[in-house]
Amino acid sequence: MKKNRISVLFLLALGILWTTALNAQEPQKISLVQTPGEFVQQELKLEAGKSYVFEVENSGVDRQVGFVIAPKGKTNKENHVQSAYLFKTIGDGEKAASKTVTLEKGEYVYFCPLNPTPQYKIVVE
Repeated sequence: MKKNRISVLFLLALGILWTTALNAQEPQKISLVQTPGEFVQQELKLEAGKSYVFEVENSGVDRQVGFVIAPKGKTNKENHVQSAYLFKTIGDGEKAASKTVTLEKGEYVYFCPLNPTPQYKIVVE
């Protein structure tokens, strides 16, 4: 009788873990293309608390490029969202992704510090 209860509790716990794993939210991929001097996508609207991975493609830039997200008006290195940095700088024709990024409500900007681009708007609601 005791073994049956333990088995039922084990199966119940396993079922809860399985359901939780199935419902776990995968980060949404945001694909961006960087060309000489600019990003093709020039504004993003994202959801506060949601997880994102930013994938950047270098399309025609003849030098290494990177990716930075920072709060609007606070673009100094110490304010960068470091999880948004690409895993590596990328040459022409290459792609790279960031770690998982979760932003709080507010306004941010994104840009490339290596292939200087304008600062583009991110609105997180």
